[in-house]
This record gives sequence, structure tokens and C-alpha cells, in this order.
Amino acid sequence: MSNTKIKSAIISVFNKEGLAPIVKALNSQGVTIYSTGGTQSFIEDLGIEVKRVEDLTSYPSILGGRVKTLHPKIFGAILNRKDNTQDQQQLQEFEIPSFDLVMVDLYPFEETVAAGGTHEEIIEKIDIGGISLIRAAAKNYKDVMLVSTRTQYNDFLSILTEQNGEVTLAQRKAFARDAFNVSSHYDTHIFNYFNKGEQAVFKQSITEAQVLRYGENPHQEGIFYGDLDEIFDKLHGKELSYNNLLDVDAAVCLMEDFKNDAPTFAILKHNNACGLATRETLVQAYKDALAGDPVSAFGGILMANKTIDVATAELINDLFCEVVIAPSFDEKSLEILKSKKNRVLLVQKPIDLPKKQFRTILNGVLAQDRDTITETVENFETVTKVAPTAQQKEDLVFANKLVKHTKSNTIVIAKNGQLLASGTGQTSRVDALNQAIHKAKSFNFDLNGAVMASDAFFPFPDCVEIANLEGINTVVQPGGSIKDKLSIDYCNEHGMAMVFTGNRHFKH
Repeated sequence: MSNTKIKSAIISVFNKEGLAPIVKALNSQGVTIYSTGGTQSFIEDLGIEVKRVEDLTSYPSILGGRVKTLHPKIFGAILNRKDNTQDQQQLQEFEIPSFDLVMVDLYPFEETVAAGGTHEEIIEKIDIGGISLIRAAAKNYKDVMLVSTRTQYNDFLSILTEQNGEVTLAQRKAFARDAFNVSSHYDTHIFNYFNKGEQAVFKQSITEAQVLRYGENPHQEGIFYGDLDEIFDKLHGKELSYNNLLDVDAAVCLMEDFKNDAPTFAILKHNNACGLATRETLVQAYKDALAGDPVSAFGGILMANKTIDVATAELINDLFCEVVIAPSFDEKSLEILKSKKNRVLLVQKPIDLPKKQFRTILNGVLAQDRDTITETVENFETVTKVAPTAQQKEDLVFANKLVKHTKSNTIVIAKNGQLLASGTGQTSRVDALNQAIHKAKSFNFDLNGAVMASDAFFPFPDCVEIANLEGINTVVQPGGSIKDKLSIDYCNEHGMAMVFTGNRHFKH
């Protein structure tokens, strides 16, 4: 059959919002409605006649509502094939009706977990009857229309009213497709709740998707799977692109390590910070972050850990930038920054970042724990005769936070809470250091008294030697090389201070 005229329906939903107009439309078209429990009472309160499922099955709802619809008469009414003579004969033999419409949703399992429900509460939100009804109706989409989520109510109501209760085969198939998406998403979250990472199985499901203008390049398709509204309030600007989102992610992860610090401003380009500074005021932090590399800052992503004020906004407004992120903006600063129509302004909401990270490679997926280690002064092990001063320790913490969020191989040079330069993504640590030194000098920074951070250990003393010759006299690195002593000896011979953290921070 191509078109199905809805004559009989079973409706059993947990969430009744938006249900009334559909029930009224079905009733006006003479549809016989079967229902259970709360949905039955809801329909009756609308003054609409409804048949009880328990009268059809001759069984009441039992086991505290765990068993209501699990019965051959219910599933026979859904799974019968209207063009199969034997099926229709058996319906008559066992006095089973034939449902043309199934409306059902699922208990809010995912929401109960997110709300911190007890284990017992969560278990009771594992739907049995609902998921079974969905699978049965979706399987038999050739004859049955299935509405499996409240997000479909408006579309279904339009079909009812515009097509006078007739549903095409293409529409039934599309709704069935959506139903299998609902059921697979539901089961994925149940599995992950039980699994807790014990089985090495990759199961993820995200139902929100945003089609992007393109991927990294115009010839590549790009889609973001996730809910940006959960993380940001977007106040102004164009839609975020694929590359914007990569940079925004890098900025958010970086600032996570500075969120409780004094006013800090970061400028990122191609996932790496080209400017970062911590100061007593945000406006000064912005000035010094920009000074780190005013050339690369053009078209970058800007992020602050404090409210964007007027003084800072006025300076930002002179720079072409794609995105500005902050915990808040004052009213006047918003007015200033909105003067550029495409500039994206985002307020980041308080949120815990995912504990797992995923990346597609070859014909599979890599998964790892997020790098959540952020070293403090207490984590430093001084391995040289000279110990860093209090100010140098602050700079070492600052530089080490930054090196953690910069592409490997990387070296970060910092001084007085300011990024002077970094060498990013180099195949040699020496190359990374030389790149950082060259860049810092090109912007006329004085390297004397600066500190150096490395994301991994030094296999040879060449980096500390190069640093010392430029006036950099304090170093933080993980340690762990079989030749650590060579670097330590060089530092001791030249009055340098060096601390080990014991933690490598590769970021490929």
C-alpha cells in the first residue's frame, strides 16, 4: 500500500506536552484510540473517548507499571501485514484490532542520569514497553505510522490536517528511520551507563547536528554534532565555521587552566595561542597578549577569563577578529563589539568538559582521557643547585599551562605572566626553541630572565644551552630522559634553575 488512512491508533507517552492538538485532530477524523494509564486519563480529560489497553488484553497494568503493553494482542495489532491473508485471518481468529498509528515516547533515561538520579531511579527509567512498540511499528512501516518523539508532533499534526489522516509510504518510512535513531541513541546511553569504560567498545550517539558552510576547506563538507547552546550563549555574529569551532575548542580548553587566575586574555590562531597574558586588569592583559604577536592576531579567536569591559572592548574593536569569548560582557562593551556585524560574541556557560576525547584515524577511532593534569608550584621538583625565585615559579606555572595546550613539539618562552613566543608543531625540539627565540626577538622582547617550558624531556642538553645563551635562565620540563643528567649538569655549570614535573604534555 502507498497511502495509509489512519483509523485506529494506540497512544502511550510519558511527556504529554503538545499531545492535545493531535488527539483532537484524530478524534475529529473518527480515529479509534487505545491508551494506557496516564495517557488514557489525559485523553479522557480532553473529553475524548478512549479504549483501555487492559480491556483489549484482559490484563491490567502489573508490576508497578513495568508491564502494560507487552501482549500478543498489542503487538499483533501493530505487526500484522494488511496485504497478508493469513495475518488478517489470525486477527479475526484472536479478536485483534489493527493499528494504523502508534504514538509512543521513552522514559527519560538520559535526563535522569544527567540529573544525578539514584541507581534505582535510573533503572526504572529503562523503557521496555515503549522501546518494543517503537521497534515493532518501525519494522512494519509499510502499514503503520509511528510517532516516536515529541519533536515530530508538529510535522505529524500537519500531515493529519493537510492530508485528512492519510499518510504516504515515504512519510511512514521517514518517521521509521527517525524512530530507529531514537531507539539506537537510547540504547547507547544505557550501555554507556552500565559499561563505565569496562569494555573496550566505541559507542557514542549525538542527535543534535549543525551543517556548517564547509569543512577545513571549501571543497570539504562539514557538520558539527553536538549542542553549542549547552556551552555558549551566542550574542551576536555569523554562524561559526568548522575552523572557527576548532579554534574555539582550543581557546576554551586553554582558558580552563586560567579560569580562576587574575585577569587573563588569550589570542589564538590555528589552535595555538599567539598571545597570552595575566595582569591586574583585563585591558592590560589584552594589550600584553596582543603584543605577543600582533601580526598573527589578525583574524584570530579572542578569549578572556573575566567580564569584557568598555576599555577592553574599545581596543578589541580596532582588531579584525573572528570570535570573542568571555564569561560575560557589560552592556556598553556589547554595543561596541556588535558594531562589526560578522564578529561572533559568545558567553561561555559554566560546564564540565567531556572526560574523553575522540579522533578518527585510518578506518577507526582513537579515544583517550582528556589531559586534566595542571601542575602547580607544589608539583615542581627542583633538580639544580639554583632554585627558581617566587616570580620565576609563577612564570613556570604560567608557561607550563600554556605548553600543555600548544601543538607538539613545542617550546614556550614567558616572562612576568606574558607569552613572549612559542615554537609550535616542530619535528625537532631544537627547531621549536629556535622558532620561539626568533619570533620573540622579531617583536623586540628582552629574553633575559625569561623562563622556558617544554612539553617533553630534553634528550640532550642542546636546548638548555641555546636558552642560556639568549638569557633564559629558568626551565620547566617533565624530565625522564636517560640523559637528564647532561641537562642538569649544564644548568648547574651556568647558574640556571630547572624543575621537573614528571608529566609529559604532548598535543598532536
